[in-house]
Amino acid sequence: MEISEPDARSSSSLTLPSFQLRLLARAWGLPTPHWGVPREEGLEEPCPGAQDPGGSALLATKPDTRAPPLANAVRMDALLVFVLGLLAQNFHLSLGVPSWPSTLYPWHRAPALGRVRRAWVIPPISVSENHKVLPYLLVQIKSDKQRLGSVIYSIQGPGVDEEPRGLFSIDKFTGQVFLQAELDRERTDRFRLRAFALDLGGSILEDPTDLEIVVVDQNDNRPTFLQEVITGHVLEGAAPGTYVTRAEATDADDPDTDNAALRYSILAQGSPELFSIDERTGDIRTVHVGLDREVVAVYNLTLQVADMSGDGLTATASAVISVDDINDNAPEFTRDEFSMEAAEAVSGIDVGRLEVEDRDLPGSPNWVANFTIVEGDPDGHFNIRTDPGTNEGVLAVVKPLDYESCEHYELRVSVLNEAPLQAAAPRPIRGQARVSVQVRDVNEAPVFPENPLRTSLAEGAPPGTPVATFSARDPDTEQLQRVSYSKDYDPEDWLQVDSATGRIETQRVLSPASPFLKDGWYRAIILAVDDASPPSTATGTLSVEILEVNDHAPVLAYLAPGSLCGEPDHGPGLLLGATDEDLPPHGAPFHFQLSPAVPELGGNWSLSQVNGSHARLQPRRPLPEGPHRLRLLLRDSGQPPQQREQPLNVTVCRCGPDGACLPGAAALRAGGAGLSLGALVVVLGSATLLLLLVLLVTLRARLRQQSRHKSLLHSLHDDLRDNILNYDEQGGGEEDQDTYDINQLRHPTGLVALSLPLSRPPLRRDAPFSHGPLPPPRLLPTSPADIASFLHDGLEAADSDPSVPPYDTALIYDYEGDGSVAGTLSSLLSSLGDEDQDYDYLRDWGPRFARLADMYGPS
Repeated sequence: MEISEPDARSSSSLTLPSFQLRLLARAWGLPTPHWGVPREEGLEEPCPGAQDPGGSALLATKPDTRAPPLANAVRMDALLVFVLGLLAQNFHLSLGVPSWPSTLYPWHRAPALGRVRRAWVIPPISVSENHKVLPYLLVQIKSDKQRLGSVIYSIQGPGVDEEPRGLFSIDKFTGQVFLQAELDRERTDRFRLRAFALDLGGSILEDPTDLEIVVVDQNDNRPTFLQEVITGHVLEGAAPGTYVTRAEATDADDPDTDNAALRYSILAQGSPELFSIDERTGDIRTVHVGLDREVVAVYNLTLQVADMSGDGLTATASAVISVDDINDNAPEFTRDEFSMEAAEAVSGIDVGRLEVEDRDLPGSPNWVANFTIVEGDPDGHFNIRTDPGTNEGVLAVVKPLDYESCEHYELRVSVLNEAPLQAAAPRPIRGQARVSVQVRDVNEAPVFPENPLRTSLAEGAPPGTPVATFSARDPDTEQLQRVSYSKDYDPEDWLQVDSATGRIETQRVLSPASPFLKDGWYRAIILAVDDASPPSTATGTLSVEILEVNDHAPVLAYLAPGSLCGEPDHGPGLLLGATDEDLPPHGAPFHFQLSPAVPELGGNWSLSQVNGSHARLQPRRPLPEGPHRLRLLLRDSGQPPQQREQPLNVTVCRCGPDGACLPGAAALRAGGAGLSLGALVVVLGSATLLLLLVLLVTLRARLRQQSRHKSLLHSLHDDLRDNILNYDEQGGGEEDQDTYDINQLRHPTGLVALSLPLSRPPLRRDAPFSHGPLPPPRLLPTSPADIASFLHDGLEAADSDPSVPPYDTALIYDYEGDGSVAGTLSSLLSSLGDEDQDYDYLRDWGPRFARLADMYGPS
């Protein structure tokens, strides 16, 4: 790439000819400058646009390792010239002194001496951030394909047509690139633009090339602490070098420059200086002994951080270091002796307070005091607890004091902290104190020696029966007082109390069913009151156990009533049970025995004990079937025992091999075992009466039905012409002139009501056996298709009926009504000749009519 030297008009810039640059590079063994030169082995190309003073193009070549080294003097001169040039350039850059930039020919190509492998490399253009002189010329690009004024230049990229916009611009005719606004390296540290060259017609002259602009950092950002107030903790008495906390800060400038090289320091911490800070890491540590929370609890430090390794911009912050407490101070009593007074016969009251002092942190285990009674309280009447607010010891009475037993107590109390005392802490001077407690005499309530008092009494005790003497004593031996007694709780008003002696008696009989008897115990409350002023009262509880008395005999209970087999050793027998209203031990076990008054029972029956409340009854020999009456003797286990003789009715049945009663004995079993004869008579009489009532109701219903049927038949007397009467005969012959309309048979639904038996039919006078049983009623056909079957069944029934007269018997016709709309069944007289009659329709009426059709029909 060809680089033109700065214009001679710029007096503040340093100009180095190209041969000096090459000489300097070779003197230091560096590669020959090759800005914009393709690296093709064996080729040397002049740098386009880089002219020496004589006008000849500069050539960027590879280092010639075969050339002899230059003299040491020449190298030193070249080095001096190079360093001075760099210093001068840096000086003008930092001061912002304007200088004419180089002119770049990015599209210039040297005469081709060989194949070019890749594009030219354009060095970055550096510009300082926060540049104040605007617009500022950065660089000028040119194309050598057209003469000046015939090329249009443009740039694109961030800072031009992309965000952030408006930072760079280019003169489209001269190719000068300008900076239009201040740059901020902390936001964008470099820009990559694209440069374009067009002719006046808009055609592309050169391929687009990259133009990189590097923003040079300035120390324009102060360092900042991450926290405005830095906190730390350290134990009092900590050794030197103990880590406390760390201060941290940041700088937005370039971290690779001194602009972001931070150094920490402590500006102020008071006297003495007990803390230090590492200037590079910011660690705060202790440097001396003597941290005492009781002297200084909190230290406030002022910290500073500066960039440029401590010589640049600064920032400050505060550090608050708290000294944590340790138990290096023992608690001490404020006095050597405390005096207090306590009343006798009371407990749970506070007597007084013991004051202590502790310099440690209030509320911490290093400050909280624990009190212990060392001596003077062998019976444990006192206790000391700690008030959490004041840290005082509160002396309280936990067991009632007795003035008559001890009038004065001398206690020795010690105090310690919850946390153990540090070994290096001084021993306390007043770690113990003496407490004097004077007991004050008061009127004490009477005391029942035995409370509650338990006694027993037999149930049903008559009025005036002594129960107990519930007396109390007065503990005030130095005061003469009289004690009186009264009832406070007696829900059944069963007792009476002697007010002077406390003797208790019954004043009426207590019912065993009283709801105030709980599990056989009756509870009452007795009061004992002295005559002091004010009087004191004692409460005593009297519990009386009501003893059970055997005043009820056992009663037989039937658990499984029924029959039993009359054969010995057949069947389970009859299980008997007994109950007793008395409570144990006056109830079970019960003793079952056949009555000794009937000796023959022992020869027929046996009783075997199953358990304490049940026995089994079985026959000793075969017994006749039927009811048997037995008498049993039941006796309980009370003292003295109670017994009762009770009858027992059992039923003996005929049984099978398995011992179960056979069905023939069901009537006897219905009575049930154990029923008396009177009860059996009552049951049978009730059943007979019930049966008579059922018969009367049935008879009445029958009579009412017959009367209703007769009235219905009378109302339908004129409709008999539409009915077919079954006479069970086939006579009539040609003399039967009155016929029925067969269509009536095709609508049988209207005759259903008439087919029911309204009353007993009249007797046939022409039937020899008309008193025989009536044939069962027949259902009428439900459809015309069933008429033939209906008639066939009727004829068959008539042929087999022995009660009808023979065929040759003269028939007597009953009245069948007048004016029938149906024609005659016989068509013999319907015309003068048989040849005019059609009897084929008779075939549809069944086999018998089919024969008639064959007789009269055409042959």
